[in-house]
Amino acid sequence: MNLSVLVGHLLAAPTDPTAPAVPGVPSGDTVSVAINGVNGTPSSSIVVLLGITLLSVAPSLLLMTTSFTKIFVVLAMTRNALGLQGVPPNQVMAGLALFLSLFVMSPVISDVNTQGIQPYLHGQVSFSQAVSAGEAPLAGFMVKHTREEDIALVTRAAGLENPANAESVPFTTLAPAFMLSELRSAFIMGFVIFVPFLVIDLVVSAALMSMGMMMLPPTMVALPFKLLLFVLVDGWGLVITALLGSYTGAG
Repeated sequence: MNLSVLVGHLLAAPTDPTAPAVPGVPSGDTVSVAINGVNGTPSSSIVVLLGITLLSVAPSLLLMTTSFTKIFVVLAMTRNALGLQGVPPNQVMAGLALFLSLFVMSPVISDVNTQGIQPYLHGQVSFSQAVSAGEAPLAGFMVKHTREEDIALVTRAAGLENPANAESVPFTTLAPAFMLSELRSAFIMGFVIFVPFLVIDLVVSAALMSMGMMMLPPTMVALPFKLLLFVLVDGWGLVITALLGSYTGAG
């Protein structure tokens, strides 16, 4: 009996396929990202994404577009001129250079915030317009402290035509030219700092040679005199004043 029923099912005509069901609204939590928020302002997701991106490129921007590199190099050369290898430590010098850079760059940062960041956050301009507006104050600072010779050097190296004026220099050309000018200025200041300490080394070395004390390292004897001279003339104050004056025009 069961066999006959099975054979009957096999010989029966096939049924029509069922129509596909309309997909329903998925239940549960969903994730969506909107570019624009309320009243045309950027959404919080986009602001967070831009903030993370900025933090990832912040070290490069700090080195290539601010006064940090020049200040740090001059402070490091001052330490080497004194004959001190690890005092002050690199962390202290980097922190001092960072806060001096913030002091120098505070007007530029304020202009970037006023002209680019705040209008974008309030939905008044697009992202590309905000970048162009915020780049102008920074480029103006860099052009002011970049030699024309360095701009011409990078322009020729890139195979580009000579710009009509300094304001029309592309940012990709201006950044390395600015860095070359900063390094040149830092090395000039380092040379001036090294000269008096070199004189002390020569005097101490000649004195030790005349006394026949050739086995005594001259650097060990000269170090106290270098520190004494540096403290008496307020060396750190003079170096920092010269660094700040090179940007404000007071030096």
